[in-house]
Amino acid sequence: MATIFTKIINREIPANIVFENDKVLAFKDINPQAPIHILVVPKKEIPTINDISSEDKELIGEMYLAIAEIAKNLGVDKDGYRVITNCNSFGGQEVFHLHFHILAGEPIGPMRA
Repeated sequence: MATIFTKIINREIPANIVFENDKVLAFKDINPQAPIHILVVPKKEIPTINDISSEDKELIGEMYLAIAEIAKNLGVDKDGYRVITNCNSFGGQEVFHLHFHILAGEPIGPMRA
């Protein structure tokens, strides 16, 4: 079943895209949790971290390279940013298409225990 992220990738629904290459798409979160909140998704459908296979190693590397480029383009690479991913329901995952959150634009407090 196609997720909302797959529909964004396929341009079936609009999004404010900030980065795209042949493997990765990044766009502004519609419910931001920080002044800058970007979602970075692979164009390949991978439901969770648990579903990453050894053939996805290059893709995951591409995602991290995209994150670094996006941070630099947004000017937050020097001050800092947080990258978060959630896995499954208890981990807070709401959309079952692997994605990373980039949060920036203000000091971010410590992670809760």
